[in-house]
Amino acid sequence: MKAMTKEHKEKAKAKANQKAAQPAMQSGKKVYPELKPTFRLAFLGLLTAVMFIMAFTPLGYLKTPVLSITFMTVPVIIAAVLLRPVDSAIIGGIFGLTSFIQAVSGGSALTGALFQLNPWLTALLCFVPRILEGWLGGLIFRGLRSIDKTKLISYAATSLAVPLMNTLFFMSALFIFFYNTDIIKGIAEKNGADNVFTLFFAMAGVNAVLEAVICFVIGTAITKALAVVAGKAKMYKPVKGA
Repeated sequence: MKAMTKEHKEKAKAKANQKAAQPAMQSGKKVYPELKPTFRLAFLGLLTAVMFIMAFTPLGYLKTPVLSITFMTVPVIIAAVLLRPVDSAIIGGIFGLTSFIQAVSGGSALTGALFQLNPWLTALLCFVPRILEGWLGGLIFRGLRSIDKTKLISYAATSLAVPLMNTLFFMSALFIFFYNTDIIKGIAEKNGADNVFTLFFAMAGVNAVLEAVICFVIGTAITKALAVVAGKAKMYKPVKGA
């Protein structure tokens, strides 16, 4: 009897931990599970540190003579899945800050040249797309998680959406702010691009596809594993009605 009681307790405990990571209904409104404040702040601090380490070491970028792929969206993906949308927007902002630092220091040839041309627009180029991708990534995960019966699609979709938004928003901002400048015109002439669409694919193209696929695979694996660990370690706040 004692063994059966212990087994029942363990099953009930496991079920409660599993429920903690799922949305619940409270007063007719959907309530999303959130990490406890201590763990939330710890994750924010850790992801910020990881972002800076990746930005200024080879860990954040894979550069070859013909390709340049960034893994900087992975911490943004993790924040979008584990934290609030405002938190993933903050991590996106940290991504933007590291990009702006590289622009100011000349660490990036493109944004460094744009900074010399117009510092204010370069700041907007670095920050706005990254903040938006973080915030929208968090909203996408929350929206899908409430209907995701597989408990995997929401993780995979967010991991794919964030790097795609990174490319789309950055390139869109680049064209909006700097399309008529000599810098962009020079890139267009070099690649034989005679309109916005051909220039977009010339500048992004294969890079964007490989970047999205790699971050999709890495992001899905990491976020799903971290979510399971967070549930088992009771990092989530108890949700009434769950």
